[in-house]
Amino acid sequence: MSPEKMVYMANQIATFFKTQPGEDAAARIAGHIRDFWEPRMRAQLRAHVEAGGAGLDAAVVEGVRSL
Repeated sequence: MSPEKMVYMANQIATFFKTQPGEDAAARIAGHIRDFWEPRMRAQLRAHVEAGGAGLDAAVVEGVRSL
């Protein structure tokens, strides 16, 4: 998947969970990625975060680091 598409998708998840009640958006983002993204997509996202996470919402970065 292109990095741009991956960032877009991850940020869409963040936008959704940040509108939900509670202070655990990063944990919910991590849970969604763990449950619905295939292993290769998770690995690509993890590598993107390790390389600086350009373009990613801070809640996505936090969630991915907890995976």
